[in-house]
Amino acid sequence: MDQIMELLPVFIALIFTGIFAGILAGLLGVGGGIVIVPVLYFVFQGLGVDPATAMVVATGTSLATIIPTSISSIRAHHGKGNVDWDLLKSFAPFMVIGVLVGSYLVTIVTGHFFSALFGVMAVLVSANMLFRAKAKPLAESLPSGPGKGVIASLIGFFSVMVGIGGGTLGVPTLTAFNVAAHRAVGTAAAFGLLIALPGALMMLIQGQTPVNAPEYTFGLVNVPGLVAIVPLTVLFAPVGAKIGAKLDGAMLKKVFAVVLAITGVRMLIQVISALV
Repeated sequence: MDQIMELLPVFIALIFTGIFAGILAGLLGVGGGIVIVPVLYFVFQGLGVDPATAMVVATGTSLATIIPTSISSIRAHHGKGNVDWDLLKSFAPFMVIGVLVGSYLVTIVTGHFFSALFGVMAVLVSANMLFRAKAKPLAESLPSGPGKGVIASLIGFFSVMVGIGGGTLGVPTLTAFNVAAHRAVGTAAAFGLLIALPGALMMLIQGQTPVNAPEYTFGLVNVPGLVAIVPLTVLFAPVGAKIGAKLDGAMLKKVFAVVLAITGVRMLIQVISALV
């Protein structure tokens, strides 16, 4: 009974994480790690976990949650004809290489590095949402040959290291090369599975569980977090979508971009404070 009472705050915090992530994902059309990682990062610290450990466990847990949600998303986008399977096949081997290298680094490098990396990426994603929403494509099409391989590898490499799926980096990258928005979103959903599946497995098997990790963390994946977040995210995403349909979507995305920038800056300040 005492053990259950000790774990109760953990489950309550994780339940609110799943609800919050689901509503925000449906409300703003974003999701996956860009929402879950920072929430888990601060929730785990609230439970007494140090920031470096909180970041790597948040990263591994986020990747594990992306696996079932990305499968569901792929099916939905495929049904609408929005997954470019030829592009996916050409990206896949290079992306998986990037994922394997990036996820291996997570298992051996201090979590402060990944907190800083997430903070920088959060600020950049925020700036992209605020200032490049209507920007013209950088090129008429994706490069062929080695150039395409480099792009795929970098998306996989950076995404897996901070626990995000394919949409955060994949969508702006594809649209920058003149891929239609709906096609970019659908194809990037498939990127999510290529990133999350090998990444989560690497962190589960290769990762060494930190001594002060939350209860029931295996490798770098927190099982209660996974169990709590996945069903609640799926359940509450439609609620967020309904709310979003009644509100100004452009303004909501601007608000989220500002919140994301503040979160990224806060993480960077915390890392600097820990290192000084």
